[in-house]
Amino acid sequence: MNRVLVLCTHNSARSQMAEGWIRHHAERAGVDLDVWSAGTEATRVKADALTVMAEVGVDLSGHASKVLTDVPDPWGFDVVITVCDAANEACPAYPARTNRLHVSFPDPSGHPLARWREVRDAIGRMAEGLVAALAAGVAPTEAHLTRVADSPGTNDA
Repeated sequence: MNRVLVLCTHNSARSQMAEGWIRHHAERAGVDLDVWSAGTEATRVKADALTVMAEVGVDLSGHASKVLTDVPDPWGFDVVITVCDAANEACPAYPARTNRLHVSFPDPSGHPLARWREVRDAIGRMAEGLVAALAAGVAPTEAHLTRVADSPGTNDA
């Protein structure tokens, strides 16, 4: 089973949405993944993240904001993805076996729900690309995940 960690600064929006999307797509594809998210500091999961993810049938209501040390075996991940530039710079070094990736998404905080939906959908496309690569036994790359995140269209929730 592959272990996937998504990191962001506050673990309140983008990383939470990514965790939810990755679990969703893995379940739909029948891929066994252990998925977590964390932040460089813990706050709370934002209500707008809960709202926009619920719109596509992904329930984040049981999620809580956490830091890396709150995650079981924080150094034992196969894939670590940072989804904001600040987390990318603050991300600790991982063992050589870890595929460390950075795919940046804009922070939707303080914006209307339409902006949240755009970010949600881009993260969803990235998550679907990640799961497809892992299902095929292919190591995902930043270039591929960024390309699918930037692709037009919507997710098939």
